[in-house]
Amino acid sequence: QVQLVESGGGLVQAGGSLRLSCAASGSIFSINAMGWYRQAPGKQRELVAVITNGGSPVYADSVKGRFTISRDNAKNTVYLQMNSLKPEDTAVYYCNALVVPMHRPREYDYWGQGTQVTVSS
Repeated sequence: QVQLVESGGGLVQAGGSLRLSCAASGSIFSINAMGWYRQAPGKQRELVAVITNGGSPVYADSVKGRFTISRDNAKNTVYLQMNSLKPEDTAVYYCNALVVPMHRPREYDYWGQGTQVTVSS
């Protein structure tokens, strides 16, 4: 089984910074894309940023220039550095990974449990 464990959420004032981490563990053969999504109350879950195993990032327009996604393949970990946070960034942030488990023929979609990020004005 594969697990994703997130950390780093919390409460911050507008203009502040937070860094989220997500570590994948378990029976892993390889990890393809890893990313972060978020869901605010009453809204659909949306993509924040994704990064390929080669390190190419893609960002939502709303976070470009403020957020940076990175990954450490040796640690099966993805990070999200969030700067210049705004109240509209308040949401539950979910880690996502496309993982090829050991002894399985294809990749599967895994999600973390979510971590709350609250930005006060």
